[in-house]
Amino acid sequence: MKPTATLSTHVLDTAAGRPAEGVAVELSARSGGDAPWSVCGTAVTDADGRCAALPAPPEGTAHVQLRFDVAKHTPFFPEVAVAFAVAPGEHHHVPLLLSPFGYSVYRGS
Repeated sequence: MKPTATLSTHVLDTAAGRPAEGVAVELSARSGGDAPWSVCGTAVTDADGRCAALPAPPEGTAHVQLRFDVAKHTPFFPEVAVAFAVAPGEHHHVPLLLSPFGYSVYRGS
């Protein structure tokens, strides 16, 4: 059995030109497209915009969702939810780039 996937995230406030500190992030997981989401943990971004306390998703996870509470960093989006597929044994780094009226996510390294 391969070890579970691992993940990390990084939130940057592109309008301010700096990391987004103090963003609450909720991690949920599910075993497949028809399965319900189950909350696995929460964390808050540090001064560098990173979440060091996010747990690894449970064994058997196929999809992960990160929900970011970004209301204090953008006037338009109170939250951003990003769902993506994960593979056992792989690390998934998914940064969030915020601007006042838009955002972007990607799979980083």
